[in-house]
Amino acid sequence: MTTSVPLDVLPVVTAAAPLVGPPQGRWTYADYAALPDDGNRYEIIAGVLYMTPAPGTGHQSVSARLVTFLVTHVEFAGLGRVFAAPVDVELAPDTVVQPDIVVILSANLDRITPSRIIGAPDLVVEILSPGTAGYDRREKQDAYARAGVGEYWIVDPGAQTVELLTLEQGGYRSHGVFRGQARLPSSVVTLPVPVERFFQG
Repeated sequence: MTTSVPLDVLPVVTAAAPLVGPPQGRWTYADYAALPDDGNRYEIIAGVLYMTPAPGTGHQSVSARLVTFLVTHVEFAGLGRVFAAPVDVELAPDTVVQPDIVVILSANLDRITPSRIIGAPDLVVEILSPGTAGYDRREKQDAYARAGVGEYWIVDPGAQTVELLTLEQGGYRSHGVFRGQARLPSSVVTLPVPVERFFQG
């Protein structure tokens, strides 16, 4: 007899069930790259392999709007490159993530390789989903700080807000939670649009 998960219980990020590979805590990019394409999404943080749920349509809609604005004001302005998930970012040999959105400024374009980004992006954007919010604010935030990601945006589609954090002395400092007509005081990219435009067609 099979058991089913109730529809009102949402999937969350979990340490992956045993797979062919090293024990948890020992995973590297090489092990990650050797995983079969089984339809699941994986990340490694501090050598631990995690399985992450696929994003929903609301998440993807917000991502598309943000990418459009960032491409316009970064790539078209000649300031750097913008990538949307799925793209592998190897922050360290034992830490490989797929941020929702990544910005690499022109001075750091050498971090882009044909297979992945190696090193810290200038800006990482994570769009919260019910099943990923805790992971994005704990494991991934800590991983980004350890790797030296200078700026981190946490986008909450439900609240229609963006929290902007910058790296200071090895940890993140919040510059506030922005919504409505507020504009983000980013030191990486200037977006001359109010935050509410990220959530509205």
